[in-house]
Amino acid sequence: MSLPEELCIGTLNEIVKRGNLTEITGADGGPFQVLGSVMGPDPVGSVRIFSGDTIAKVVYVGIVVPQIQMDSHMVFAFMPDDSPVPHYTLDSVHAGGHYAFHIDLIQRADAGTHMVYNDWAHTPLTEAYEQVNAMEGLSKAALEPRQLTVMSSWMLASRASEEAFGNLNAPVNAYLDHWFSLVEGEVPAEVTADLADTDLAARDAKNRALLFSPEVDKVWAQISRLLTEPVAESIRLQLVDNELPA
Repeated sequence: MSLPEELCIGTLNEIVKRGNLTEITGADGGPFQVLGSVMGPDPVGSVRIFSGDTIAKVVYVGIVVPQIQMDSHMVFAFMPDDSPVPHYTLDSVHAGGHYAFHIDLIQRADAGTHMVYNDWAHTPLTEAYEQVNAMEGLSKAALEPRQLTVMSSWMLASRASEEAFGNLNAPVNAYLDHWFSLVEGEVPAEVTADLADTDLAARDAKNRALLFSPEVDKVWAQISRLLTEPVAESIRLQLVDNELPA
């Protein structure tokens, strides 16, 4: 198992275990969707979907194409539409000779006007955030400023040397542990009061539409070229809302 796959699958397995999630499989009992590509007849990856009582939907997408040196794994764990708890995401990649990653708890409110919410949902991540940014072997990720607006200020996103990438287990676990403390805990009354002006479900729908928009994230154009546009769109539609496949 490659470093990116090991990091992402280990995290997915922990989310499934702690979240007591059930997998929604394909008709053959395997992954919900097996991914083909224009590179040849063999499968190049899969989409796996899980759900549970507290965590609304988890989507894992893995794409491995040795011919183009692509080894990409990402997981999104989505909370219910009206929950203030952030969504969790990890993306781990080896492509074009570079390792890369992003980790984030995707905010559910306007960070610039909700500091009480920030201090509950994100401020405890600051120590891990600063430790990662001080690591040797990291360089700036290729993200446009408008992409950053749909993520949180605590997002970690970098290219990495192999050695630096191999040291990501601790911060990934720190982000995951904090996220589960929010998932499993009560929402403090002061946080609920701070968010009284926010329609959480409506904001989440708009945020996810932008987060996974091909006009915002150019990765969808790359996926369309590799997997075909209909397949890329089928993956994207699993990410924009919490509706579960039948």
